Amino acid sequence: VLFIERARRGKLPWIRKVTGLDAIGEAVGRATEMGRPVICSHGIATMRESTYGPQTISGMAVLSYVARLCAKYGTRLIVPVRQVEVHPIACELVRTAYVAEGKPELYKEEDIRYLSPFQFGYSAGYIGIMDREKVAANIMVGAYWAEALQLCEAGFRVGAIQVGGTAMTAQLPFFITAADYCLIGEEIYAAGAYLSKDPLQLGTVAGQDIGKFVCTAIIIIGVIVLLATGKNWISIWLGL
Repeated sequence: VLFIERARRGKLPWIRKVTGLDAIGEAVGRATEMGRPVICSHGIATMRESTYGPQTISGMAVLSYVARLCAKYGTRLIVPVRQVEVHPIACELVRTAYVAEGKPELYKEEDIRYLSPFQFGYSAGYIGIMDREKVAANIMVGAYWAEALQLCEAGFRVGAIQVGGTAMTAQLPFFITAADYCLIGEEIYAAGAYLSKDPLQLGTVAGQDIGKFVCTAIIIIGVIVLLATGKNWISIWLGL
C-alpha cells in the first residue's frame, strides 16, 4: 500500500532495465520497415489455473503493448490462440489498443486466430502462419511446453526477431538458446508494469520486492540463530 500510494503521488519506484522488453519496440519497428507482420502469442495455458494463469495474464499485458505499437505504426498484428476462453479477451485487448491509437479501421478480428485446443495442432498452425506470412517479429510471453523450441526454430527459419519469456523452467533453455532475447521467470510478471509505466502496477512490483527482502532477511537471521543456539526461535515465536 505504501509503495502504491507513493507511485500515485508521482514518486515512481526504480525498475532495472530489462533488455528483452526494450527489444519489443525494436522488433515491431523492424517489421514496420520491412512491411511484414508481427506475431505475438500469450502462451498456451488458460487464465484459470493458479500455476499457469498468471503467465497467461502477463502475456496478455505484453500483447496489449505490442498491439498499441502495431496500431501506431500501421503494422499488421497476428495473434495465435489456443484456449477458447482467451480468444474474446485477446480480441478485445487488440481492438481497444487500435481504438486508443485512433486507428480502429486497421483492426482485423480475423487476425486474432483460434488455431486448435490441441498442443501440437496449435504449434503446427502457428508454424504455418510464420512460414506463409514471413513474419518479421515473433513475440512469445506466457506458459509454454514442448512446442517452445518448435516455435523458436520456425521463427529463426523465417528470419524473425524473437523475444521469448516464460516462467516454465524446463522451457527456458530453449528460449535462451533459440530466441534473440529472453525474459526469465519473474521478469514476465513485471512486464506489464515496465511497459505501461502505470503507477499502480509499478508500486505493486516495488512492494513485492520489499516483501522478498524481508523474507530473505528472516531466513538468514533464523539460520544464524539456529546455528548459534541450537533452537529455531523464529518457528517457536511463530507457533510453528
